[in-house]
Amino acid sequence: MTIKVVRGNPTPEELAAALTVVRARAATAASEPTTEPPRDTWSDPSRIAAHRLPHPGPTSWGRTYWPS
Repeated sequence: MTIKVVRGNPTPEELAAALTVVRARAATAASEPTTEPPRDTWSDPSRIAAHRLPHPGPTSWGRTYWPS
């Protein structure tokens, strides 16, 4: 992890305090379980894309024109 001071000139004590807060928040975020429930297979969009679509045949171009 790299921390860069963009403005100001913090003392070593101020910098240590800021790093302590950042590390504590990172540790808390890492230990929290995900709040998003597992996705149901019915609502999972990957189930639609799991199967390949059939390729058109050699005469499919003739079926694309619909006279009006």
